[in-house]
Amino acid sequence: MPTVTLNYDTHNTNIATLLEVIMNLGATQVNTTYQAGIDEALEDVRKGRIYAAKDAKSLINQCLQ
Repeated sequence: MPTVTLNYDTHNTNIATLLEVIMNLGATQVNTTYQAGIDEALEDVRKGRIYAAKDAKSLINQCLQ
């Protein structure tokens, strides 16, 4: 059986409705996971997606590179 993975905003009510429709059409299972903001931030740190700047001007220069 094929598996489809969706990443979506859990606060979007249209997506919740769409998932209900998909279940009514015969999907056997819908897995929903929610990652809290702190967990997302810790994942960014682990994967090295953080940057440091000494001031706003330095930050802007980093963004423009």
